[in-house]
Amino acid sequence: MDHIPLKRPHFFFTTAPLPCPYISGRLERKIVTELNGPDAEMLHEALSRAGFRRSHSIAYTPACPGCSACIPVRIVVNGFAPDRTMRRIAKANGDLIGSQVPARATAEHYRLFSRYQESRHGGGDMALMGFYDYRSMVEDSPIDTFLVEFRRPDGTIVGACLADRMSDGLSAVYSFFEPDMPKRSLGTFVVLWLVQEAERLGLPYIYLGYWIAESRKMSYKARFKPLEAFGPNGWRPLEIA
Repeated sequence: MDHIPLKRPHFFFTTAPLPCPYISGRLERKIVTELNGPDAEMLHEALSRAGFRRSHSIAYTPACPGCSACIPVRIVVNGFAPDRTMRRIAKANGDLIGSQVPARATAEHYRLFSRYQESRHGGGDMALMGFYDYRSMVEDSPIDTFLVEFRRPDGTIVGACLADRMSDGLSAVYSFFEPDMPKRSLGTFVVLWLVQEAERLGLPYIYLGYWIAESRKMSYKARFKPLEAFGPNGWRPLEIA
């Protein structure tokens, strides 16, 4: 892993145990640190390459008692080739226009976010987020963050993705889309767009966050090959039995 010098020390904290949102019956704990000050970008780069993720101005990694199910993964852009299903999904969404916009919360985006949460994650904490909570998620970033929005030719928005720019790739922070368009497979299409954008920019990786073998919500990530996982020996090809 590259050594990135930081200008000042940073402190890390462990959160209290909470019910795991992905695997029933397990507890979740995290190691967290704040991303702030003049070296926030460098710290984010260093921690992302060590398997951390960003939320608002916080970087975190799981530290769950007796569990190591969350595996940081990233797509190797140079070796990626869409499979037959992905090519079909790309074709099905050929009418959509993807464009980058500043990371600013809008009422239009929030309505789409709320529909997605109510349909996919009803009862979860994010489904209870009001507009100001959503705005905090989008805008409270100390690093280079942007939104990608996907619209039909008539201007109707059907999907969006919050993402971070890094020196070695793009990091998908959170995506949401119209829940009543299952044939479009918009979640997969968003990742395909990010891969294409990283290829255009000459960036080697797409950071996808955590893959959990026991979680159906996370299973789609394993289809993006080649995929690397972060472990005790650094980034290595993900091997799935």
